[in-house]
Amino acid sequence: MTLEDFVSLVDIMWLDTVDNADRSAYNSGIFHIVPIAQNTGDSRRMSEIHREQYARRKPEGDQSERLKIQKGYQKDLESFRIALDVGVTYEQKTQNKYTEVMAQLTDMVDTPWNRMELDLQMFLSNFDQTSYMDMDGETVDLSTGDTFAWGYSLHPVKASSETYRNILANNPRVSPGSLVAMQRLVSENSIDQFGTKIVGINYDILWTTDDAEDLKVVEEFLTSVGSVEYDNPQVKNVNRFKYKHVVLPRVALTAGGVVDTDKRHYWGLVSTKFVTAYLGIWETPHVIPFFDKKDGTDNMETGVRAGYGACVVSGRGASFSKGDGSA
Repeated sequence: MTLEDFVSLVDIMWLDTVDNADRSAYNSGIFHIVPIAQNTGDSRRMSEIHREQYARRKPEGDQSERLKIQKGYQKDLESFRIALDVGVTYEQKTQNKYTEVMAQLTDMVDTPWNRMELDLQMFLSNFDQTSYMDMDGETVDLSTGDTFAWGYSLHPVKASSETYRNILANNPRVSPGSLVAMQRLVSENSIDQFGTKIVGINYDILWTTDDAEDLKVVEEFLTSVGSVEYDNPQVKNVNRFKYKHVVLPRVALTAGGVVDTDKRHYWGLVSTKFVTAYLGIWETPHVIPFFDKKDGTDNMETGVRAGYGACVVSGRGASFSKGDGSA
């Protein structure tokens, strides 16, 4: 192959792989995607601001009350880069070792998306932790702006002594009964920085791992024509179309990508509008041009690069269960 043909092949494979790569967390709505322009710094401060919800009585002739505005917690998105390179020998380039070359490129082009997915899903896999160590040995900060884990039983607010929880008591597995309990949890624990209940928060995402039993339960619960608890087909299933079901196959993994059966039943509810999880994209995953190593081997190299960062500002808009029955 000529170099021009080879470069075209890489570009075609890259575009094809992007279309087919697993981007379940990226496209889920759980994380707000924030594109970051070049030359604008390597961090972004994400914060929340609440305004009081109710107007006040105004006595005749008196001034009206001033609207109270309360800044909530904040957290920084901090960028880091990921990369892999692959070499192409002179013989591969000139003698058309097509199968070998194709295998190398196929193994390479989806790796940045896979890593981004793993990093995002580790936030959910470790929702009750404030940090974890990633596959490169780096400590990743998972804490929210209040210093506690994303999932916690006593999240504080700024302008009140009230607290809220977003872990379902006793961590039940996903089921019709536990979903009702989770709905009650989010209804009673959706408060603003003044401790006032926020009415009308729509939790529209139900996420699970790829555990076969849990997938079956959710599919029956959400998509059956009649009520899942009755044989009468004329009974309307009130949960049909209530949630978007998001399957996250990397939640039940370790940071190194190894199966972690202790997390196979993790699940939760998320409000796409109120969740405060962010993914900043400094450098969209891409393939770099071929370059000559200039080391006397006549070899060429190409590679993949990406730059991003993620954070969670507060526990608001997301609720969790480990599904293991723990207290």
